[in-house]
Amino acid sequence: MKIKISADSIVDLSKELVQKHDISIMPLFSILGEEEHLAGVTVQPDDLVEFYKKTKVLPKTACRSAQTYQEFFTELRKDYDAVIHFTISNKMSMSYQTATEGAKAVKNVYVVDSLNLSTGAGLLTLFACKLRDEGKSPKEIVELVEKRREAVQASFVVDNLEHLYKGGRCSAMAYLGANMLNIKPCIEVSDGKMGVARKYMGRFPRVIFKYIDDCLAKFNTPDKRLCFITHSPMTYDGLTEQVIEYVKAKGIFEEVIETNAGCTVTTHCGANTLGILYFNDGE
Repeated sequence: MKIKISADSIVDLSKELVQKHDISIMPLFSILGEEEHLAGVTVQPDDLVEFYKKTKVLPKTACRSAQTYQEFFTELRKDYDAVIHFTISNKMSMSYQTATEGAKAVKNVYVVDSLNLSTGAGLLTLFACKLRDEGKSPKEIVELVEKRREAVQASFVVDNLEHLYKGGRCSAMAYLGANMLNIKPCIEVSDGKMGVARKYMGRFPRVIFKYIDDCLAKFNTPDKRLCFITHSPMTYDGLTEQVIEYVKAKGIFEEVIETNAGCTVTTHCGANTLGILYFNDGE
């Protein structure tokens, strides 16, 4: 049985990983002022950072229509017996609802709510590819993926709260206090929602290593095969490379992969946002 794994662009997987695992991507919308773009296709995260720097107008994100999903799934089904599609958490976006609505008119399409974002959803997408390659049926894949959703450890540290504040995800008081005290919040995904887990004080290049240590100590039963270091556009030269080497030197993970956070994370968190993401179930 030929099974196609697909996902919204929020999974933030590199082109190399997408091609290697035969994943089809549905680009979501990024809106810059009056202009509507396809995330990762006609606009890139660096473009969003530059747009905001010039205009101080916060970019916006939007999901695709049910009709667009229906057309997307219909096209995939021409060459595959079934489609399994991953979306951002239902508690963060309408994408799951619109994808599910679009799938109703197409047989053998399974829409999975990742209960996550970025490479947190990407981990589940790659897990589904592994199960597909092992010969599991679509229903078995969906069942096993949904059982593993809670094991995803997804978190980021944000250098500046300006985007979160302007996007209505941070109060004016919290924004002012963070600026005055040089606070860098650690945002974790839990039960499909984002929340502040810890607060660090100091310059971003210093606190990011403390965050890595805290994360690995808190979520200390990792699947050692893979972790992602995912980041939005960085203005600290060489910092990403230092973080990757720092994680590799711990000797925990067999593979440490750098990925760029896409337009959704960059829109809501801005530049200089970095996280370590992995399965925390010891499998």
